[in-house]
Amino acid sequence: MTTTSWLRRTNPDGGLLLFRIRSVPVVLAPSWWIGSIVVTVLYTPMVGQLLPGVDGLGAFALAASFALLLGVSVLLHELGHCVVALRYGLPVRRLRLFLLGGISEVSRSPVKPAQEGMVAAAGPIVSIALAAVFGAAVFLVPDGGALWLLLLEVTLANAAVAVFNLLPGLPLDGGRMLRAAVWGLTGQRSTGTRTAVAGGGVVAVLLLLWALLRQVQGSTDRWLWLGVCVVTAWFVIAGARAELVAEQQRTWPPGLTLAELVRPVLQLPAESPVADALAAAEGRGVVLVRADGVAAGLLDEQEAQRLAAIAPLTPAERAADPIRPDTVLLDSDPGEEIIERVRTTAAWQFLVVDAEGRPAAVLRRQDLKAALSGRRKG
Repeated sequence: MTTTSWLRRTNPDGGLLLFRIRSVPVVLAPSWWIGSIVVTVLYTPMVGQLLPGVDGLGAFALAASFALLLGVSVLLHELGHCVVALRYGLPVRRLRLFLLGGISEVSRSPVKPAQEGMVAAAGPIVSIALAAVFGAAVFLVPDGGALWLLLLEVTLANAAVAVFNLLPGLPLDGGRMLRAAVWGLTGQRSTGTRTAVAGGGVVAVLLLLWALLRQVQGSTDRWLWLGVCVVTAWFVIAGARAELVAEQQRTWPPGLTLAELVRPVLQLPAESPVADALAAAEGRGVVLVRADGVAAGLLDEQEAQRLAAIAPLTPAERAADPIRPDTVLLDSDPGEEIIERVRTTAAWQFLVVDAEGRPAAVLRRQDLKAALSGRRKG
């Protein structure tokens, strides 16, 4: 784990860059400060009630310490997700702490149910372990003191984080575990997603019913619970909806074949004039091949047009997109794998090869996007 001088570092998306773990940035969003201030303000008077002998400054310090330890606990929870995802070879864009907790932004979906389940379970396992460690520490300090209260509250907070995240509804960890289980049983990730989205709806309704119950009971903290439950229910509903939309975007349309989307491929010498290569590329993908038989890349039509306008005799290789392993697709790849590869790879065209490794066609991102949105390429 490599630390950085976070006092002067900011993230392009906003927030402080705390450190990196295996090149993954850990970012503290501005909204985290708001959440921590709210926790401190609300918890300070409670400390005064639980520890009658403490003064105002002591109560504030204890509440601020609780908010800080809660933030550290959430960070460790998300690091659990991050580390397991990286061990499975799943790229993580960043780990971000924000108002409602934290999130590990995994850039590529797990390809197996077991991976999905293990990545999801890692966070709650960390929270349970933290609850056990802090809970054990409670018995090592004198009862009734400030440190005892702090350890007890952090223990309860980690237990609550674990229990809440294990609820079986997306986007919670329990929802991801439910999706993995249904996916494993049915062989269909989409079925698991729909089941876990429904679970997310149930979780949101239960949260609102709990808030309503507190209102009916007239409890002193009823307005606090109302705010917390409404915001959390909104978070669950929005997250579940986003998961459903994402699943629909990664599902291959019934009846669609890869052959309907790809463009025929043409092989040209890499030293061909760029103007000639551009003319030959009309409606086709072009593989530029050097004299030694090694592919120089796929013709980038926009770059080729730019070069042809100023120097039409320039070798076409100057306008080649390199062919990388992640931009090569097998014509036998399942549709969902093709969608996932295109979604997670920074490229606008992909070389499709047959079982013998020979160029068979070119798939362009725009054509796949059009097909997934109900259109076809012209």
